Amino acid sequence: MSLLEENNMEHVIDEVYHLCVEQLDKPKEEIINHVKKIYEPFTEQQVSAKISQLLKPADVLSEVEIIYQSVDDLHKSIPNHLGDWYFTGNYPTPGGNKVACRAFVNFMKGANERAY
Repeated sequence: MSLLEENNMEHVIDEVYHLCVEQLDKPKEEIINHVKKIYEPFTEQQVSAKISQLLKPADVLSEVEIIYQSVDDLHKSIPNHLGDWYFTGNYPTPGGNKVACRAFVNFMKGANERAY
């Protein structure tokens, strides 16, 4: 990732943080999962590659690749199931959006507390 891309991501993360903070006192039915904006510029392959990079132990010399099933293929394999929220952020209940926003705010503040 270039310096320009890193600076843009820092801006996006900061923007998402402020959007989440602004809505924490709203009823759960009105909350939007703004955390999804962080992942919008990336493909599923890019996210998998970054996860592989982050999870590879420093002392492992071989290449490590973690591959996730695509969301489209997940839908094909388990049609009519609402379980894609874990990967898409499209929570099936309003409470899920509130928890996602609270968890992100807690992470950004370094607060070690539950989001629900």
